[in-house]
Amino acid sequence: MQIGDNAIPARWDRVEPSSLCTKLTNEAGISVSTVEHVLAALSGCGVHNARIEINGPEVPILDGSAIPFVLGILKHGLEYLDAPLTALRVLREVKFGTDQGWAKLVPSDVPMMSFHINFDAAAIGIQDKTLNMSNGSFVRELCNSRTFCRNSDVDAMRANGLALGGSLENAVVVDGSDVLTPGGLRHSDEAVRHKMLDALGDLTLAGAPILGHYIGHRAGHAITNSLLHKLFTSPGAFELVVCDETLSEILPGVGATLEECVQVA
Repeated sequence: MQIGDNAIPARWDRVEPSSLCTKLTNEAGISVSTVEHVLAALSGCGVHNARIEINGPEVPILDGSAIPFVLGILKHGLEYLDAPLTALRVLREVKFGTDQGWAKLVPSDVPMMSFHINFDAAAIGIQDKTLNMSNGSFVRELCNSRTFCRNSDVDAMRANGLALGGSLENAVVVDGSDVLTPGGLRHSDEAVRHKMLDALGDLTLAGAPILGHYIGHRAGHAITNSLLHKLFTSPGAFELVVCDETLSEILPGVGATLEECVQVA
């Protein structure tokens, strides 16, 4: 973003409601959509301070996953700053839900994520996954999992001005039990892996890596953002801690390598 009215803070309280993606808006009304994949890549590679320059209203969808961003970050490497890193430690359970699903954060000594999805399309169905998000697990397990939708959803997304460059090459499109995307799935549970990727990107808007266990049950972008709102408005639900060497070593992204990323590309 350019400095001035075009700068948009990547914060939980700058999210504008949007059913299909995460959209950030500044006080001048300037907005950018579909930020979750690049934010997940930054968090999953251990980047905690970055400025992203973009010349359009939506982050490019690329292949529908975070791996193009991850490859770029790991190929260029990180610059280590002479400044302390602060993490957000969850102290007690915080939960937010609707009739569509729910999400919660509970205390954990290491960053954890669990997710459950249940879709009527037979190609997706019911999927569950739990991961310790420490170190390079995002790069190894999640970063190449693509966004997915039913064939009937494609027209709805375009009608809302989203995924305008979308095609079978940058999303997993299913129709009943059929996967229409050439080459099929990258993982048998690619859908739930992508939901976890999205959740990590949305949680990055907390402004600090989260030491806790995120559990999502049919949760989407709006639910995860509402969970952050509840976390930050619940007295005693969290504390900010300065990371020592031991704590820093268990954060997402630490130890991630380009070789691991290439293997899942």
